[in-house]
Amino acid sequence: MASYKVVWRASAERELRKLPREVITHLVELAATLANEPFPHGAVKLAGAEHTWRVRSGDYRLIYSVAGGTLVVEIVKVGHRREVYR
Repeated sequence: MASYKVVWRASAERELRKLPREVITHLVELAATLANEPFPHGAVKLAGAEHTWRVRSGDYRLIYSVAGGTLVVEIVKVGHRREVYR
């Protein structure tokens, strides 16, 4: 199976930088695993969006979209669970 390319939106990178250091480490590692498995166990498809998924790391969420034709996983949004869906 070909691996996907993980791309971060500039807005997601800014959100990531505002988080605690240990959370950043976990989320970056989680994003890296999406290159080999874009739909890991625990990934949930978001309602109302065709190609958008979320995966959790503790109280934080990584929202991403998958473009299967071009093998790209784009990290769209990063944040605490109480704020990330706004």
